Order: sequence, then structure tokens, then C-alpha cells
Amino acid sequence: MTTHIEFPFAPRPPAEAVEHLRRLMADRPMTKVTMPYGGDVWIVHRNRAARQILSDRRFVREPFRTGEREVPFFVPFPDFLRTTLQFEDPPQHTRLRRLVQKAISPRRVRDMRDSAVAFAGELIDGMIARGGVRNLVAEYAVPLPIEMLSSLLGVPSSDREKFERWSSSTLSVAGKSEQEIAADMGELAAYMTGLIAKRRAEPRDDLLSSLAHAHERDETLTDAEILPIAFLLIVGGFDNTANFLTTGVLSLLRSDEQRELFLTDPDGLAPTAAEEVLRHGNFMMGGPVGGGGGLVPFVATEDVVIDGQLIAAGEAVSLDPGAANHDPDVVPDPGRFDITRTDNPHLMLSYGMHHCLGAPLARMELQVGLAEIFKRLPQLRLAGEPVVRHDVLTQPMTDLPVTW
Repeated sequence: MTTHIEFPFAPRPPAEAVEHLRRLMADRPMTKVTMPYGGDVWIVHRNRAARQILSDRRFVREPFRTGEREVPFFVPFPDFLRTTLQFEDPPQHTRLRRLVQKAISPRRVRDMRDSAVAFAGELIDGMIARGGVRNLVAEYAVPLPIEMLSSLLGVPSSDREKFERWSSSTLSVAGKSEQEIAADMGELAAYMTGLIAKRRAEPRDDLLSSLAHAHERDETLTDAEILPIAFLLIVGGFDNTANFLTTGVLSLLRSDEQRELFLTDPDGLAPTAAEEVLRHGNFMMGGPVGGGGGLVPFVATEDVVIDGQLIAAGEAVSLDPGAANHDPDVVPDPGRFDITRTDNPHLMLSYGMHHCLGAPLARMELQVGLAEIFKRLPQLRLAGEPVVRHDVLTQPMTDLPVTW
């Protein structure tokens, strides 16, 4: 392996970052780096190599789940996330995933689309009524996925306010102290445990009822299994989707050409636009882009050769979606933001058996969120620079000032 192409690399203009990634991937499939927390980890750059690892059961997360190993990452990894489904390995991961997929089916998400459109409209009505400069994060991008996930889980309307307060503590944009977060998380866990018990006794047409009554070979999910699934959906369904939506709006506001194209057919172009936002949106934020981000790592259970590189037993490996999403071997002209791109093998929502469980919901919300805001406010424009937090796990936008 040669090392003359720097990785990680300091932030630089997006076009330069894409070119640096191209040379990096031409040079080698992965780089070993030492993380601020958890020690060394291989960071995989190439798209096909990343997909190979995500499909290989010799890479596991059990040492992180049990606490035997600290998760190698840029920031301390939240302990409660290590109890969720994403840290399970087959066969337990396979069993839980199959049951959850039955409960969060594409059909269920399709049935939610009309309510997502209606709620997006209500949020936009409120922004219009208040007028002036609005914070799109707090007034649109965060409340839309919170409402949808509340509906999906089956949180009664009378409990939505406190559910939103508790759940928002999992958001990077909450700005709460560790003590406040711990208190809210405890109350949320107690509430969800009680709601699961209610749905066992009196099932309804919602996700918790489906999980509480999911059967596989006469085996049901326990409360201890359902609660981490619900927490994973809450975290991924709020924070990540809000980030995707704000990034999508900003990407279109930064590109006059693509925004004008999107305005010709927002509903028709929303599916491909959403995928391109997931692939390239972080490069459209307007600022420099660095190299080094990775998904949740794995540990090799034996010596494995991936794309010519040996990963020794016990070594940690992570995947860099920023690089994989700009791999010229699978993405033509990767530096171009193209909302009509149809062949888009990005890994922002992972892949294979580790593909994001909430992906159908996230995609629907992103499509609806983008289409509705630009249909209602075609003159939407920036009214200042976005504010991003770089000291937390998801590095979210906390303020996107807009007017129209």
C-alpha cells in the first residue's frame, strides 16, 4: 500500500475534495487511521469494497455491543446506541430485522404519504403566517419527521407534546445538558415500555402493535427487544431525516440550475432528487469538505482480504460514504449535483443486511419535504448562512434562515 495521497484530509473546496477522493481511490481501497476515540480503524474508500464488507458476515459488531471494545470514532459513541439493532450480528440481527421489516413495510410507508403531505402543508402555513425570516430546521425539517414517526409508532395525539420533548433530547440540535438528556431518555424509555404493554393488550394499526404481535416460528419479540428497535427508529428517524431535508433544501438553493429544473416538476423529480441529496448533498453546503467520515465500524473475526488489502483478525473497519458516493468507477461525473441521476449506488443509508431499516420512511419524508416546500414557496431563498454543529455525532444544521 502506498501512502502519498493524504487521508484523512483537511477541508477544501468541494471540487478539490472530489478530485482528492478520486486520486485516493485510484491509489488504494482503504487507509488505516487512528481515531480520537477507540484506536485504529481501516477506513474503506471504494464503493464496491464497501459493499463487499457490508455483505460479509465475517465482519461483526459484537465487541462494541458488549463493551469489550470502544467504538473507534471521531466523537464518543453514545452508549444507548450500542444496545440497538445496528450493533447486533446474525443470527439475532437477521431475526430481529425480518420481524421489523414486516412491521415497517413499504406499503405502510406509502399509506403515510398523504398525512406527510398534509402535515408539511400545515408547517408551511405556519411559516407563511409568521412571515419574515424563518429557521427552516426548527419550523419544518425537524417537526415533519417527528410527527411522522410519532404516527408510525402509534403515539396517541394527547401524548405527542411530551413525546416530542423527550425524543428531541436524542437530537443533536436539542442543545441540552447531559443530565437533562439522561432524565428525558429515562422518561421516554418508561413511556415507551408502558405503550408497548398497552399495544400488547389492545393492538392498533401502528408499528408498536405490529412489533408486539410479530410472530416468527411461534416466537414473539420481548419488550427488551422492542424498546431498542423503537429507540433506533427515533434517533435515525428524527435527527438523520431532519439533516437530509435541510441539506436537500440548501443544495437546491445553492444551485440555480437544479432548482429551476426541480420547480418544473417537484413531485416527479423528488425521488431522484432525494437520492442525489443523499449522495452529494454534503458537498453542496457552500463550505469546504474534509475527508474522514465513516459509518459504524465492524471487527474482522478472521483474516479477510478485501480488494487486495488484508484486514487482519481483530482489526476494526469502517466505510466512508463520502468517498464511496463519489467513486468514479460506479458514479459517472461524481462531482456534479444532478437531480435527474437515475443510477445512484450511494451508501448513505448503508447496504445489504445493514441497510437502514427506516430507509423507506426517510426517503418518503425527504421526497415529500422537498416537493412541498418548493411547490408552496417557489421563491424560497437563503436569508443568511446555515449554522452547523461539528461537535456532535451527526454534525447537524441547527439553523437554516430562509425567506421568500
